[in-house]
Amino acid sequence: MSREADKARILLVEDDWSLGETLSERLSRDYKVSWQTGYQAGLKEVLRGRPFDLAVLDVGLPDGSGFDLAVELRRGMRCPILFLTAQADAESRLKGYELGAEDYIPKPFHLKELLLRIELVLARRVAGAQLQVGGLLVDFAAGSVRLADGGLVFPPATDMKVLRLLVEAAPKALSRDAIIDAVWGEDGEASHRSVDNMVVRLRQLLGEEKERLRSVRGVGYQWHDGAGGQHE
Repeated sequence: MSREADKARILLVEDDWSLGETLSERLSRDYKVSWQTGYQAGLKEVLRGRPFDLAVLDVGLPDGSGFDLAVELRRGMRCPILFLTAQADAESRLKGYELGAEDYIPKPFHLKELLLRIELVLARRVAGAQLQVGGLLVDFAAGSVRLADGGLVFPPATDMKVLRLLVEAAPKALSRDAIIDAVWGEDGEASHRSVDNMVVRLRQLLGEEKERLRSVRGVGYQWHDGAGGQHE
């Protein structure tokens, strides 16, 4: 990936220092990685409000469970989850999948296999992302919006990134700073006004569905799923 701001964000929670360091170092070549070593540290990162594209969670943590952390993660954002664990029994696997895990990887595992699984999960997340809202069909992979009258428009790429970010974070509201960090990177030159202007354009694009993009006083913006909107 050529630009830092375009890199997928991965939350890695692994208490084994040697394994965590190896995974963090390797994953950081292609992704933006936040490595945490326990439940509380992982929860603190989740509560910061920065959205992630993938969470890789160890189940057995010294101060809690990766399963419990997955529950907290689900409260705030839509994010694929991979569980890493030495607990390979059927009951544990079933619990992981019931929590919506994309994959459940027993330890020990081959590093290359894990990297391939991560790549596949992120690829599915990009390729399968469409949003049907009212009479509009938003195709995030193609960067296009099919209008109710059949017309096809291609909004600016950054506008589409902001829309997708808010949709995937729903029902959590995101601050302008969190949006800037996720879309442009920590060193990006965008401002709060840049975000506000994008939201104005997106509301114009959504037309009758513009109320889906809500302003949250003192926070930022939030996507509201209505009866006509489904995210795949």
